[in-house]
Amino acid sequence: MIETLHISNYALIDTVDITLHPGLNIITGETGAGKSIMLGALSLLMGGRADSKAMRDASRKSVVEASFSADSFAGMEAFCKENDIDFDPGHIILRREVAPGGRSRAFINDTPVTLTVLRQMALMLVDIHSQHQNLLLASPPYQLRVLDSLAGNDKRLAEFAGQYSRYRHAVKEYQLTRRKIEQTRREEAYLRHQYAQLAQAQLVDGEQEELERERDVLSNMADIKEALASVISALREGEENADSMLKQAYDGAVSLSDLIEDADMLAERLDSLRVECRDVADSFQEYDRSLSADPGQLEAVEERLNLLYDLERKHHTDTVAALIGIRDSIKGKLDAIDSGDEALRDLEQGARRAKKEALELARGISEVRHKEAVKFADILKERAVPLGMKNLQVEISVKEADLSATGIDQVEFLFAFNKNQPLLPVGNTASGGEISRLMLSIKSIVADKMELPSLIFDEVDTGVSGDVANRMGEMMLAISDNIQVIAITHLPQVAAKGSAHYKVFKEDTDSSTVTRIRQLSDDDRVDELALMLSGSVDNEAARATACSLLGFPTEPSQPSLF
Repeated sequence: MIETLHISNYALIDTVDITLHPGLNIITGETGAGKSIMLGALSLLMGGRADSKAMRDASRKSVVEASFSADSFAGMEAFCKENDIDFDPGHIILRREVAPGGRSRAFINDTPVTLTVLRQMALMLVDIHSQHQNLLLASPPYQLRVLDSLAGNDKRLAEFAGQYSRYRHAVKEYQLTRRKIEQTRREEAYLRHQYAQLAQAQLVDGEQEELERERDVLSNMADIKEALASVISALREGEENADSMLKQAYDGAVSLSDLIEDADMLAERLDSLRVECRDVADSFQEYDRSLSADPGQLEAVEERLNLLYDLERKHHTDTVAALIGIRDSIKGKLDAIDSGDEALRDLEQGARRAKKEALELARGISEVRHKEAVKFADILKERAVPLGMKNLQVEISVKEADLSATGIDQVEFLFAFNKNQPLLPVGNTASGGEISRLMLSIKSIVADKMELPSLIFDEVDTGVSGDVANRMGEMMLAISDNIQVIAITHLPQVAAKGSAHYKVFKEDTDSSTVTRIRQLSDDDRVDELALMLSGSVDNEAARATACSLLGFPTEPSQPSLF
């Protein structure tokens, strides 16, 4: 429900702060006092167009802010998480600011949001109805939702939604697989040619690097042999080599063992160096013996590398590992072609089974809808006829349709308002006032079945009076037992039903005329209803009637607290 509403610097409103209450909130005021201005400001929270011309003071920003108690509305927390909005359980604040230049900003719980997000949230919290804003009644999704709510289809629809999702997933998987197979079949000959080349190459991961090293060695054999000979000569085979010099140094160190304390230890170190030197020389000699200057070997390496390079260029890669991945991917595609018909049959059968199960659930829902449609038509007619539509005929049409996310039904509300008039969709046959009264009747029926936001009725009782007005007031009061209702009205019969009553009025200041709103005490309500009844607060008969409408035995002497 709406807890508070703040409007500043908008049209004739300087600053207005309203605290609203549960139940039926009534707003009255003379024509032109500013009731429509308040709704215009509220429409900004619904994502409406921001017009800088509506700013009272062009040098200041306009602000509209409403706080809501929304702990009972499912999906609110999920919506906030989805849009990165701080969620305060049970309390939500919407704000719209319009800067002097016309640029506007929107906030939810002080988090900046887009106008689309603001509107989506606002529609979960507020539902405005007027003679010009009741197109919802002609909306097929809304009509279906009303019927399902009355039929208690929530659990059935949840089960169906899961099965329908599985069916759609199965269909999507079948279609995607079929497209892939059809695509690969168009390329089959080329794929098989590619695979044959890659498979014939007998690729081994890491072989390219090994071959490139071998090629470098074979290509530089003479230089390598010369360098090896130089190393081996210096270590062992030359006239003056490291081995003979280390032997000479070792012998000299041994001869000094009796004269120098550490000579034996140093001699051992020299001997170790000599052993290491011989081992290194042996390794170089072994490597030298292993090197072959066979031109055929170099040719074979070059040929293998050229094959790998050609394949890499063809497949736009530079590693054998990537070629192996491409080969395996092509093999997978060819396997899919070979087993494609069988795989498609399995997927098609799975999709058909999923559709059959979804259809069975949809038919069960449809059966319930057909039964509820008859009941709902009777109840709606019973509620609406006393509201000045004595010739009203109602039919809730439920026709078979293709399987969709909502089932297999096409629901349409059909009405006739005059004798011998054919039943037609509401948008083709009803006046604004008739649509308003129909919507009021529907809301009164579904108020305890559907999770509805706060309802604002903007003069939906225009054009009625007497008993019809009283019945409309009773309907609004009944709806307010379950949800907050705010009714803007000119009818005393409706105004008297409110649990809280507010008056919109104009007031002259030193420099301008402004719109104000205040909550009325019991005495004030008698004055207001007497004024609405007779045009004068002093008319005794009107005051007595006002007291009667309000249920006061006599005029109250003390103001009540709301």
